[in-house]
Amino acid sequence: MRIQQRDSIWDQIAGPWDLLIIGGGIVGAGLLREASQAGLRALLVEANDFASGTSSRSSKMVHGGLRYLSGGQIKLTMEAVHERQRLLHEGQGLIDPLEFLLVSYKGDRPPAWIFAVGLMVYDTLAMKWQHQHESPDELEILCPQLQRDQLAGGFRFFDAQTDDARLVLRILQEGIRAGGTAFNYARADGLLRERSGKVCGAQVHDLVTGRTVEVRAAVVVNATGAWADDLRGQVGRPPRLRKLCGSHLIFPRNKLPVNKVISFLHPLDRRPVFAFPWEGVTLVGTTDVDFPSPMETNPRISGAEVAYLMEAVAATFGCLNLTTSDVQSTLAGIRSVLDTGKANPSRESRDEVLWNEDGLVTITGGKLTMFRRMAQQTLNFIRPSLPSHTRPDRHARALDAIQSWDCPALADQMGLEPALLVRLLGRYGHAAVDLLCAAGADELQPISSTPTLWAELRWTARAEQVVHLEDLLLRRTRLGLLLPAGGLGELERIRAVCQPELGWDDQRWQAEVNAYLALWQRSYSPPGGENLPFSAGFPLADPIEVVQ
Repeated sequence: MRIQQRDSIWDQIAGPWDLLIIGGGIVGAGLLREASQAGLRALLVEANDFASGTSSRSSKMVHGGLRYLSGGQIKLTMEAVHERQRLLHEGQGLIDPLEFLLVSYKGDRPPAWIFAVGLMVYDTLAMKWQHQHESPDELEILCPQLQRDQLAGGFRFFDAQTDDARLVLRILQEGIRAGGTAFNYARADGLLRERSGKVCGAQVHDLVTGRTVEVRAAVVVNATGAWADDLRGQVGRPPRLRKLCGSHLIFPRNKLPVNKVISFLHPLDRRPVFAFPWEGVTLVGTTDVDFPSPMETNPRISGAEVAYLMEAVAATFGCLNLTTSDVQSTLAGIRSVLDTGKANPSRESRDEVLWNEDGLVTITGGKLTMFRRMAQQTLNFIRPSLPSHTRPDRHARALDAIQSWDCPALADQMGLEPALLVRLLGRYGHAAVDLLCAAGADELQPISSTPTLWAELRWTARAEQVVHLEDLLLRRTRLGLLLPAGGLGELERIRAVCQPELGWDDQRWQAEVNAYLALWQRSYSPPGGENLPFSAGFPLADPIEVVQ
């Protein structure tokens, strides 16, 4: 099932709907899927692109909540572990097991035995014993890049990893397949109210065409994440959320070669920091600092965060002599937590919260792993307003089973490796066969050093509601993060594949390229890259004649 095209959606958007979901991140997508599968008429609108906020900027971890154990949250950890195991089983190719090395140095606080106890409980809850202690010599064999001085040993265990933006798109696709509707670049400019004051819909503004419509629904859910207080302000409620920034440095794999997650305590504040492989590059993160600036969709890593992460890199991988000039790109995201006034932002609770304020239902907080649980909690919470709807099934699948009986023959015919077929099924779900059938000659080859196929670009441009080039290169695929200079060197061939699918004329393509490169330099470029003269650092594309 393709993500529906804009004009066909607009013709039916006025409703009325059972459920209007405002926000197209992981929480909103999960709610659309659960609501649609429960038989509700559900519409999701997103002011920017799907997953353009926090849900494409996470640490890509689908974890069981090891950190929750330090606060005694056994039940929450058990639920997170079970959700992780469900996603690993049902989302092969999109959610994959990932090995962790938890590294300990002499003098670390908390000491290593604390982690040993936590991992014992963690594996007990998962009913799967996977961790083991490693000596300094064993750690050096597993990861020769580690700083050996004062190395005390560590532990090996397993969690899971995903492409967070693709996970959102897969869930949206399944919600649409079940009868839901999703529309990006559609901003809720104002809430509609009944005479009693109860929220009953929103005025939706299509940012692409400028058209507006009043959308009415029995229930309106605010799933805008870090932006939730903005919508709550429309019903006169004071801010309750604390905005935190989490940032990453992205290194080419040959500069920081790790094949598993290396977890260690930062030498400055003893916070856990990770270096981990992802899609052919290595990410180092994350930070956790207050974000006092005005909210924006594409924040920039700060100089202080760069210094903090580079200090962690130097302390643990000092033998590599890495500097900021080795960084290929950066990634920053804003998340919200309930503001309780704690001095240390990392001490604030990451639990989800649900509020009903004059009919505006807000769901925010939580972790990526728990998206299905949050959606089901929300449906149970709004049940008094929709008493006839089916209760969500806690035991139902989190991701649809893919009817792939014809894929092996197709893969064999096209010369695909089995692992590549699994990857495509995981990332594109029911659309994977259509993607393969749409592939042009030589498009089942990877793009440069990435695992992304040229055929994926063609399919996402054709079928996944791409409005801007940044949608294609930063979220439908992640080429803007995985390739040097945001993929500048591949733009010629990307144009040849995607421009006809998108239906853009040469002038539109030129404008989109220039806007994308300016955005990449401003928000995703290596440290200091945002201050370069644009034409000197990342030149504007010259007009190119395209022969059809």
